[in-house]
Amino acid sequence: MKNKQLVLDYTNTISDSIGTEHGIMPGEINEYLKKAGECHRIMKSDRESERIGFFNLPFHKKTMKRINDFVQSRYRQYENFVVLGIGGSALGNIALLSSLKHPYYNLLNRKERKNYPRIFVLDNIDPELVVNFLDVINPRNTLFNVISKSGSTAETAAQFLIFTDLLRKKIGKKFVRNLVVTTDPEQGDLRSIAEEYGIQSFDIPPNVGGRFSVLTSVGLLTAGFANIKLNQLLSGAADMLQRCDTSDLFKNPAYLNALIHYLMDTKRKKNISVMMSYSSPLFSWADWYRQLWAESLGKNVDLDGNPVSVGQTPVNALGVTDQHSQVQLYTEGPNDKVFTFLTVEKYRKDIKLPKFKGDYSSLEYLSGNRLSQLFDAEMRATEYALTQQQRPSCRVIFPQINEYTIGQFIMMYEIQTAFAGLLYNIDAFNQPGVEAGKRATYGLLGRNGYAEEAKRIRAQEKDRVRM
Repeated sequence: MKNKQLVLDYTNTISDSIGTEHGIMPGEINEYLKKAGECHRIMKSDRESERIGFFNLPFHKKTMKRINDFVQSRYRQYENFVVLGIGGSALGNIALLSSLKHPYYNLLNRKERKNYPRIFVLDNIDPELVVNFLDVINPRNTLFNVISKSGSTAETAAQFLIFTDLLRKKIGKKFVRNLVVTTDPEQGDLRSIAEEYGIQSFDIPPNVGGRFSVLTSVGLLTAGFANIKLNQLLSGAADMLQRCDTSDLFKNPAYLNALIHYLMDTKRKKNISVMMSYSSPLFSWADWYRQLWAESLGKNVDLDGNPVSVGQTPVNALGVTDQHSQVQLYTEGPNDKVFTFLTVEKYRKDIKLPKFKGDYSSLEYLSGNRLSQLFDAEMRATEYALTQQQRPSCRVIFPQINEYTIGQFIMMYEIQTAFAGLLYNIDAFNQPGVEAGKRATYGLLGRNGYAEEAKRIRAQEKDRVRM
């Protein structure tokens, strides 16, 4: 299926395009051939031992069947399917829906949705957002999917309390039929609650972290209720996994892209990674990438216990929108960024630009072209402007957007992130900085065992300066 493969075009990251000061010289990549082999062996070992679990998710056929069976038995019963979760429990779900469903899916009528429910991802606890959401759904015909691997994420726990209370008041003892829990298979309060009340539940494998979990039940259950083809999604991921099963940097797009970004950061002082999607459906994958790249690589201790300060800052941008808000900075501001353009070769829908009566030069040149041609020209023009200013960029090219290519993209970037972690010599799978914030939240809200955190925060807040 070569003609359906994602393509990594890194032309404008090398010195031939943007010069030796900001571009990577071919010999620099060759210097890492041995290192790539060492990292590849570690990756293979992690996969085979199942220490790191995301590699093997495309082959969890029993999980896919169980989800499909559940979806087929229940999807007609609900008008709404609501995800309660945050971070890795939400971003992948949003991206799957944005890229694979109609952009106004929830506004389509039931028949146009083929009797599948509307999908909402409530990924924040802003009180106005949550309270206003209650105005647009009827809990009686809504299935709430509560997603938390630990079972104790404060934001998700708060949502759980609100919506279970609402369901009890509206439905009574049968409220559990409007709930499903996605969490650790054995541990955590959410698992205990599911077992105590007999709530339908799905597992998040213990060896898969939240930001790597979109191909677990976390993402697949939502995808199933949106009538997304799970087998094609996993097939694309499996094929990318096979493609990346080599230490040859010039045959492995995930490894090569990781190395390019690593060299840009450590050798060319490009500590910002901008993912600019020239496709509205793909924009949410730039959001997903932000968490994956930032949370995995932003570390202050390496694998040997030495203090470090590593990690690129990921930024998302949307073409053509952000040509009118960010590109001025990108072309003429600090040359501290490496850019990735997400592009599409074949659009699922297109429209021809009609002629307009009269002699208007600002309109005439557009007439007869397709909107996709203008969109593509805008991307190439932005890329050209960056290249002229010696700003490195690459393209990740989708032959077209579908479940198969999205599956490839997910697996490519998860492998790329794991490989980048080895290049930086850090643990790409922990998140101590996030955990520190969680403990502080627990302390401020009076959770047992976290009083010291609350005491330190309150002492610090006494010194705030205001005017």
